[in-house]
Amino acid sequence: MNFPLFWAILGAVFCLMELFLPTGFVESTLGISAFIVAFFALAVPIFSLQIVLWVALSLVFIFLLRRFVPKRTPYSLQESTEARTLTAIAPGKTGRVIYEGNSWQARCDDETITIGADQPVVVVSRKGNTLYVIPESALRA
Repeated sequence: MNFPLFWAILGAVFCLMELFLPTGFVESTLGISAFIVAFFALAVPIFSLQIVLWVALSLVFIFLLRRFVPKRTPYSLQESTEARTLTAIAPGKTGRVIYEGNSWQARCDDETITIGADQPVVVVSRKGNTLYVIPESALRA
């Protein structure tokens, strides 16, 4: 078996996979490691050493790459933003609101107020996929 050719093909496959399945450059680092091992395989024909080198290089490159990938911050709702009810929201029950162009499940933050359909509301918090809202009229009063 031609080990340098095997590693070169494996490196090309990983780099091409990164084009079609973006994984934050993880597949690219595996491919680059395979290309380096292909050159190493020209001098050292022991396949088990090649595998150990490939794994070690891949881990080192992935570790180094993490320093350059920006940290993702979880999406958070802006406090006190406007929305509009799609359905009526009874006290203690859930309804639907349109917020930032999407339909969300919503509950009234005040368990004693009923909010009618097509009413402006203010989003005060979010728990999971449920927005907690209060009617705009309650803010003015």
